[in-house]
Amino acid sequence: MALAGFVHKLGLNHAALAYAMTTLGSCMINNIFSFYYVKLFLNKYKISEGAFHQSQVVYMIWNAINDPLFGYLQDNSNAQCCSKRRLSILYGAPLYSFAFLLAWFPWRSYTPGDWMSGAHLMVALCAFDGLLTFVLLAQCALFAEISNHHQSRLRLVKYSQVASLIGSTSILFCGVFSKNMEDFVSFQAFTVVIAVLSCGCMLYTGFHCESRYDNKLSEDQASQQLGVSFTLLRSQLWQILTYRDFQIFVLMNFCQVFMLAFFNNFTLIFTEHLIPPDVLPPLAKSIMYGAGFMCPQLLVLSCQRLLQSVGYYRIILITFYVEAGMGAAMLALGPQHSYVLSLFLTVNMIIIQAAFSLFGLPLADIIDSDLQRFKRSCPLSSMVFGTNALFTKPAQSLAPMIVLTLLNQFGYEQLKEAAKDSNLSGLENLHKIMFYLVCVVPLTVAVLQILFWRPFSIRNSHTVATKYIDG
Repeated sequence: MALAGFVHKLGLNHAALAYAMTTLGSCMINNIFSFYYVKLFLNKYKISEGAFHQSQVVYMIWNAINDPLFGYLQDNSNAQCCSKRRLSILYGAPLYSFAFLLAWFPWRSYTPGDWMSGAHLMVALCAFDGLLTFVLLAQCALFAEISNHHQSRLRLVKYSQVASLIGSTSILFCGVFSKNMEDFVSFQAFTVVIAVLSCGCMLYTGFHCESRYDNKLSEDQASQQLGVSFTLLRSQLWQILTYRDFQIFVLMNFCQVFMLAFFNNFTLIFTEHLIPPDVLPPLAKSIMYGAGFMCPQLLVLSCQRLLQSVGYYRIILITFYVEAGMGAAMLALGPQHSYVLSLFLTVNMIIIQAAFSLFGLPLADIIDSDLQRFKRSCPLSSMVFGTNALFTKPAQSLAPMIVLTLLNQFGYEQLKEAAKDSNLSGLENLHKIMFYLVCVVPLTVAVLQILFWRPFSIRNSHTVATKYIDG
C-alpha cells in the first residue's frame, strides 16, 4: 500500500511538472508582451491615438469571441487536436511562440501616425491572443481535469507558481539586457531566444501531460452533428451563465483583469514620469519591474498552508482590502514621496498578480459543481474558462484605451519626451493625473471587488473531503 501510494504521488508530481512547463513557457512571453507592447507602439512606432483605439476595439471583439469559440471546440470537437488537452498545447505552442514575435519587428520604417503601425498592432494583438487562448484554455482545462482533489490542485498551483517565478525572470533579464528596450536590437534578439525557449517548455507539456478524461468521449460528442452544434453551444452557455457563483466570479475577475492590464501596460510609463532618474537609476527600475513579476509567485508559494487551512475565498478577499487601504494611504501621502511611490507600484503589481494566480481554484470548483448539477460524463472545463474570458478579456483592451485617452487629454502625446520638453506646466498637470490614476484606480476597483466577491458561496471547498475522490 505504501509503495502504491508513493508511485501514485510520483505520477501526480510528474503530471504537475508537465502541467507547469506550459506556465513556464507562457510566462516568459506573456509578461514581456503585456509589459512592453504599449510603450513600443506609442513611443517607438509613434502610433496615433485613433489607430491605437481602433486596434484595441478589434482586439477586444476578437478577444471576447475566441475564448468561448475555442472552449466549445475543445470540449465538443471529435478532432483530437482540439479534444485532447495535451495535443492542443502540442500543436498550438509553436504558433503561439511565433505570434509573440510579430510585435517586435516593424513592417517598415514607421513615420508618426503611420496607418501601417495601426494595422501591425491589430494583427499582433489578435494573432498573439488567439494562440494564447487556444493553448492556455487547454492548460486551464488540465488544471480541473488532472485531479479534483483539493490537495492535488494546490500541488498544481505550487508547481505552476515555481514555474511562473522562473518564467517571470524574463522581464528582469530583458530589462537589463536591452536597457528597458532602449537598445532595441538587443531587445529583438532577446525576444527570439525567449520565444524558442518558451516553445520548448510548452512542447514538454504537449508530450507528457494527460487529462483523466482523454479517453472518455461523452455521448454528446460521439453523436454530435453539425446541424445541432449551435443548439448544443447555446444550451451549454445558458447553463453556465445562469449559475450565480459563476456570475459573481466573472464580475470580480473582470475588475482583476482590468487592474492587471492597467499595471502591466502603464507601470513602465508611470515610473519614468513620476520617479526621477536620480531617485531610481535604470538598473534599480529594472529590478523593480522584475520584482513586480517575480514576487507574486513567492507570495503564493508562501501562502500554501493558508490556502489549505483558510481557503482561497478569504485570501482573495483580504487582498482587495489591502489594495484599497494602500490606495487610500498613497493618495493621502502625495506624489512627493518617490521611494514610497515606487514601493507602492511594485507591491500593487505583486498583490494583484498573486491573487489572480489563485483564480483557477474557484473556477475549478465551479466546473466540479457544473459537472454534478447536470450529471455530465465529462466536465465542460474549456467552456467554463472560455465563457469567463468572454466577459473578462475585454478589460485587457478597455484599460489601455481609457488610460491613454485620459493621459492624452493632459498632453501625453505631446509630452512623450518629457525630459526634453520646456512646457513645465503641462508636464506638471500630466504628472498629477498620472499620480491620481495610480492611486484612485486601484482604490475604486478594489472596493467594487469587495462588493462583488462577498456573496460567492463556494467558500469551504478546502474542508470538504467527500468531493475529492478522483475518477
